Amino acid sequence: MAYATFREFYPYYLSEHRNPTCRKLHFAGSTLVLALIVAALFTGRMWIFALVPVAGYGFAWVGHFAFEKNRPATFKYPGYSLLGDWVMYWQLLTGKIPFEERDARAGQGADRA
Repeated sequence: MAYATFREFYPYYLSEHRNPTCRKLHFAGSTLVLALIVAALFTGRMWIFALVPVAGYGFAWVGHFAFEKNRPATFKYPGYSLLGDWVMYWQLLTGKIPFEERDARAGQGADRA
């Protein structure tokens, strides 16, 4: 399916992240991405930036393949998926999406993208 807007895409994105462990792994990977960026900028060691995709995608893909049992949305919708990662990260951080709930769409996350 082709999505005309991110608002249309985001409920689908959340449906692909129903497993709480998958969401936790996404959150851990995104947090590590932020830490790596800060470390690279503060230390001047620019090679650290090479670890950013490994951390971000590595954690997320383990979540999808091992726990969610689906293919990451990144393979089909790379731009919207990247944006979805950060919207979901913020909604997890602020409690709009619970970490433990089986279906992330059941919370307020899907309608507040």
